[in-house]
Amino acid sequence: MALAACDRPARGPEEPAASKASAFRHDLPEDVSGYYIPTEEVRIDNWRLHHVFMGQVPDFIAWRDGERPAGFAPVMIEFEDMVGPPLENGNRRRLRLIPAAYDVTESRVRVQALSGGLGAVSFDGKLDQGALATARRNLGDKGVVLKGTLKVGNRTFNNVSMRWWAGD
Repeated sequence: MALAACDRPARGPEEPAASKASAFRHDLPEDVSGYYIPTEEVRIDNWRLHHVFMGQVPDFIAWRDGERPAGFAPVMIEFEDMVGPPLENGNRRRLRLIPAAYDVTESRVRVQALSGGLGAVSFDGKLDQGALATARRNLGDKGVVLKGTLKVGNRTFNNVSMRWWAGD
């Protein structure tokens, strides 16, 4: 994201502060928080899509209003290094992408981010509220809850299906 910030023109005094917030939109009457995990592997070179994370409604409100804690956003895309050696704890190195823009509603998830290693990354998907309700009742299951298109650099992955998991 530091690279993305370098490419942005400086905001002039005539540009309202609200224009920055307009890149971050949400309309969520329901809680959609959780981890959305691919049902099938999506791999770009040595990186595998690990999950899309979505926070709770207050996280979206805080972000929109300018609260931006380091390393966290209400929507994040995370990749896992499948080639590099495991870390000391046995996990693999991860690449967490903080959004440059997002538009999340109860039926749609759109996220744009920039990674120094992967280039431009975007996800545009449809969120199935019925399947999400079922997954939440069952504390997660294998059913598809989010399905869409992932673009990484010049590669496009259509029909990326994800299940829901609450997390730890």
